[in-house]
Amino acid sequence: MAETKGKRMKVIIIGAGPAGLSCGYELVKAGVEVEVYEASPYVGGMARSFDLWGQRVDMGPHRFFSKEKHINEFFTTLVKDDYTLVNRMTRIYYRNRFFYYPIKLFNVLRNLPPFTIVSILWEFLRIQMFPYKNPTTFEEWVSNRFGRKLFEIFFKHYSEKLWGIPCSKIDADWAAQRIKSLSLWEAVISAIFGNKGNKHKTLLDQFAYPNLGTGTLYERAADFIRSHGGKVNLQSPVKKVMQDAGSGMQDAGCGMQDAGSGMQDAGSGMQDAGCGITGIELMDGTVVKADYVVSTMPLTLLVKGLKDVPADVAAAAEKLYFRNTILVYLEVDSMELFADNWIYVHSPEVKHGRITNFRNWSRQINRDKKTTILCMEFWAFDEDEIWKDKDENIAELAKKEIHLLKLVPPETKILNTFVLKVPRCYPVYETGYQVNLKKVENYLDTVPSLIPIGRYGAFKYNNQDHSILMGILAADKITQGLDTDLWKINTDVEYQEEARIKDVLIQ
Repeated sequence: MAETKGKRMKVIIIGAGPAGLSCGYELVKAGVEVEVYEASPYVGGMARSFDLWGQRVDMGPHRFFSKEKHINEFFTTLVKDDYTLVNRMTRIYYRNRFFYYPIKLFNVLRNLPPFTIVSILWEFLRIQMFPYKNPTTFEEWVSNRFGRKLFEIFFKHYSEKLWGIPCSKIDADWAAQRIKSLSLWEAVISAIFGNKGNKHKTLLDQFAYPNLGTGTLYERAADFIRSHGGKVNLQSPVKKVMQDAGSGMQDAGCGMQDAGSGMQDAGSGMQDAGCGITGIELMDGTVVKADYVVSTMPLTLLVKGLKDVPADVAAAAEKLYFRNTILVYLEVDSMELFADNWIYVHSPEVKHGRITNFRNWSRQINRDKKTTILCMEFWAFDEDEIWKDKDENIAELAKKEIHLLKLVPPETKILNTFVLKVPRCYPVYETGYQVNLKKVENYLDTVPSLIPIGRYGAFKYNNQDHSILMGILAADKITQGLDTDLWKINTDVEYQEEARIKDVLIQ
């Protein structure tokens, strides 16, 4: 199906992140004409890698693990053997103590006072007798699985830093997707017997990592698209999405801009459900026609750019919102700080929530440098003071907090700092969001030739493997005419671990 009416099929992809590039990769293999438009000067989206102080870094920690063969084929074909199997070490920092994650029983017993351990067991037994019925919030869901005390120690503070709202307002979907069906008993068994045979992604002990950073995968995907006749246009923002309104071409601008999505001022000029997308207009006025447009721009911005959207759909989209990330990189004059790949910071006395140590991923990204680069993650909304603050003030806060945690000794120099602000990168799962999202999904499903995918485009808290899968299946949907429900990716608990793709997605 790479031809339409005797001509070669053409697909435009907005955004050069994991979803967009995996889609483009599959499409060019099928003989489709592909053009990718990315507003920023780089590929990879949130999973890109870049050079910093003579070393290589990512935008926070990005591990790769999947049992789904299509995703693994995408990875192994492009990366080949140019990767490292990293023995995962991650810990939770809480109340001046470090807890291994996945948990190790004796480590927990050593770190917590006897009264707290008794309280954990009591709260767990109590919730088994009197559980929350039909839990709808993150707080209720986790408390049912682990008990109230363990929820407060290992889930509450980190989650509220990340989302910026109380756990009582975070939807249970967040727990179902990220913690999946893990229970306290399974965690204890894992702590005693190790992780052999454990299928829960949260408990994986090893993962694959491209030697020169996770962005290597997407750089090579972009090269593959170009080498097979496709185009990957960087610094090429899109002004408008064009649509056939039935009586000739109609278009509309919408005043949008998103550096990570490759989209500026998108619009579709939709008047009637069923009017298909016919192409895009670039900022310089160039019109590029296509049979399909695959969009990875934020779903909320896409809806805002459409004309004549029903009032209830527009209102639903307005209730969906994203959280921003602030990445603070520190170059530390030491090679031996801590052994973790990353640390979850649950302590409420600091604002950051995660620290990545790039010294502990692959030797190649360090490039024989004698310093260590750390990445500290803060999260914020547009109106938060830290988001509006100057970079130098944010860097000073990061240095203060890293010393407070004693992860960098006070006598060790911090040689350089770099602050990177990333807007709209975490779709917020506030309670009730599914109702609003479903309304938007149903409306967009009436627009032929427009396929929203990816973390931003589908409003899903995707790992890179989820987004890759979305891209691959979007390409299959286009080229093979499959009736694939891409909205369901990253909603089914076991779809990826068991690789039951067709059972979940094909209607």
